[in-house]
Order: sequence, then structure tokens, then C-alpha cells
Amino acid sequence: MTRRLLLSYLTLAALLLLCLEIPLGFVYSRGERERVTSMAKDEAESVSAFASLSIAEGRAAQDLPERAAHCAERIGGKVLIVDKSGGLLASSHPLTAVEESRLASWPGIAAALRGTATADVRTSTIGGVEYLAVATPVLQGDEGQGAVRITVPTRMVHERVHHVWLLLALGGLAALIAVAVVGFAIARWTGRPIRELERATHELAVGGTVVPVAITKGPPEVRSLAATFNRTAARLEHLLASQRAFAGEASHQLKTPLAALRLRLENLENDIALNARGGLTAALTETDRLARMVEGLLAMARLDESAAERERVELGRVCEERRRAWAPLYERHGVWLALAGDYPGEVMAVPGAVEQILDNLLSNALRVSPPGSTVSVDPRRHTPHERRFPHRANGPSWVELHVMDEGPGMTEEQRRRAFDRFWRAPDAPKGGTGLGLALVQRLAHASGGEAVLRRAPSGGLDAVIRLPAVGRGGGVAGVARPARPLQEVAPGR
Repeated sequence: MTRRLLLSYLTLAALLLLCLEIPLGFVYSRGERERVTSMAKDEAESVSAFASLSIAEGRAAQDLPERAAHCAERIGGKVLIVDKSGGLLASSHPLTAVEESRLASWPGIAAALRGTATADVRTSTIGGVEYLAVATPVLQGDEGQGAVRITVPTRMVHERVHHVWLLLALGGLAALIAVAVVGFAIARWTGRPIRELERATHELAVGGTVVPVAITKGPPEVRSLAATFNRTAARLEHLLASQRAFAGEASHQLKTPLAALRLRLENLENDIALNARGGLTAALTETDRLARMVEGLLAMARLDESAAERERVELGRVCEERRRAWAPLYERHGVWLALAGDYPGEVMAVPGAVEQILDNLLSNALRVSPPGSTVSVDPRRHTPHERRFPHRANGPSWVELHVMDEGPGMTEEQRRRAFDRFWRAPDAPKGGTGLGLALVQRLAHASGGEAVLRRAPSGGLDAVIRLPAVGRGGGVAGVARPARPLQEVAPGR
């Protein structure tokens, strides 16, 4: 912020200096040009008047050479005096025969012989005078008697103009340095409370730590913003504390009554009539479903309030651990559980997210898989030619975790709604709560990835979890390893 403020100050100051100094430099250059031109014209008119008297008295040959030499010495230039036919009367400097024969055709002298005074001024790019020649007719009454041409040296004028431009540039540079020093102080004074607010906001966003910002200096708007931030942070801290307290208390206050309710229902089994046993079983099922629903809601509440940072997770190791954990249950239901795919490397995920995602997906897959079918867990690296997620095709590298079953699958509309909380397919088996896939999606998003459902090649459901892979800059994922052979857990029969 300090650099941007300083840059804005310097830009405005530079524009202001350019708008002032450039016109000032050109005005000065024009004034110098007009001054030296006026001086040359006055000198030419003076010599012209003297020449007119000398010609009238018949003393041109005696007086004019001395006058031309004296004038040229005084101004440091050159003086030429010609008669009405263009013949040379006097010159302050030697001329060749060719130059002397062509004097009448010189532009300035030719115009002066016709009775018109001229000034030939050539300027440089920045307004300096590079060449100045003035020609004036010599008149006696209304009749022209000749012409006077004076060439004035312009080195001093040119150097004076360059000197003024250099002074303007140095003055502008000094002004910019002063603006930079003052602007830097103002930018630091303005940006310091903003940096304090940024630091406190970062700590609040990353670690959930509420640090009040004590700002007593800076602009009034920044102090007001700091006070508003402190009030907002205090309220957020109160809300977070209330949510933590609710998540902690609800886990005890809800689990205990549900456990007691199930125990009482089980105790009624021996005392209830046979024709009422179906209702008791249904009540026990609903109690289990309510318990799982409470667990899912508490897990989502803890996910919302934890705001944990992502960490590196060895996806292959986690998949192998969850396969071993679910293997006995799959065997009892007569379903194969297969783990395949190449070495996926490491991914970034919130702590425990991959384990919870796999548990929910494997639980759903087991619930819909018929005996004798296969559920496969297939982690694989996302290759560049794949376009399953086109809106992220040009982003970082990813790892896809596929959990595929051979169950009835879902329609396209059902797959779109499957991640809604409490939504269950019309033909879904009993026992689900409608929170598993919602929790899977929340965990994937919290880990920087996403979750989608597609139709599996076998006709069932293919749940795809996409997670960011650890890049080569922060721990290489993708070191070449041999592909993992297909591992299966055969069902017990």
C-alpha cells in the first residue's frame, strides 16, 4: 500500500511539474528569441541609417568599411553593406569572388533591395536559437540605395536556453525528491493502521484468533474502520465460542438420551407381543437413524467451526488403511472390496478429511451393493488430457479418488440433488440420514477440492473426489513408482 500511495503522489507531482515547466521553458525560449531578434533589427537599422547618410554625402567608400568592422566587432557577428545593384560596399569579413558576385541573389539581401526587411531565425527542438540573420533596406527618401545584412552569433543564446532547461529539470527533480520524502512519510502514516488491520484480519481468518486492533493514529476513516473491526471481531468470537459450546454440549446431551431410549426399547423385546415386534424393530431402526443423523450434524458443525488449515496426506496409505478397516464388514455382506490404481502421491486436505470421505462413500456403496458385486477404490493422478473438470483444466495438478459400486445407480437429476442435506433417493435402502454425501462435499471443499457423482462403467455410481496434489515446489508428489496391483477382499460365503 505504501508503494502504491507513493507512486500516486509522484505521478501527480510529475504531471503537475510537466504542465508547469514545459510551458515555462518554451515561453523563456521564445522571449530570448524575440529579444535577440529585436536587438539584431535595431543594429541593422542603425547601420542602414548611417549607410544612407554616407551614400548621400558621397563618403560610402571611406566611412562604410570602418562602420561595418566596428559594428561586427561590437556584436561579434558579421555585417554586409551592398548598393542598390547588389554590389559590395563594405564587409566585416572577407568574401570570395563567387560570393561577392552573387550577393544580390541572397534571400535576405534580395528582399531588402526590394524594400522589405527580413529576419531569418532558425530554432532548435527545445526553443534555442541556432541561426539569426537580419536584412534591412538602405533608403533615401522613398528610393532604395542598397541593403544591410547582419548575422548575429547565437551560441550564447543557445547556451542560455539550454541552461534554463537544465535548471528547470534540476528543479523538477528536486521537487520530486521532496515530494517522495514527504509522500513516503504520509504513506507510512496512512498505511501503518491498514497493515495492523490486515495482520489482525489474517490471524482471525487463519487461526480464528481475535486480536483487538488498538489504533490511535492515522486518518479518521481508518480509526473508525478499526473500531468497527474490533466490534465485529468481538461478536464473531462470541459466536464461535457459542458454537463450540453447542457442539460440545450437544454431543453429550443428544447421545445420552438416544442411548437410553434404545436400551429401553431393547428391554421391551421380551415383554411385547409377537404381533407388535415389527413396530419395535422399526422404532429401533429409527433410533439408530436418529443417532447417525445427530453424529452427522455434529460432524458438520465441528467442520464449520474448526477452520483447520490443510496438511499433506499420503492418499495411498489412507486408502489402504480404510480398506483394511472395512474389509470385515464387506465380507459379512458378501461384497468384494478392491483397491486399485497407480501410486497417487500426496494431497492437501484438512486433517481427517480423507478418512471421513472414504468412510461415508464406502458406507453408502456397501448399503446399495448386492451380494457378489464389487466396490472399487481407485486413486489416480489427473492427466492433462482429461476434461472432467474443464473450469479447472489450466490450474494446478490434482488427484482423483474414485469409489465405484455396482448398485442401481442414480439418474442425472438424483445425482445433482444427492449432495443436499437430508435428501435421499426414493428407492434408497433404509438406514441412511441424507447427510453423508453433504458432509463429503463440505470436506472436499474445505480441502480445496470438489466432489461429483457420475455413472460408473458397470452401471452403478462413481463418486469422484478431486483433491489438490502436492506440487514439486513443496514436496514432490508424483515420484515414479510401480502401479499398485489390484487388491481384493473376497466376501465370506
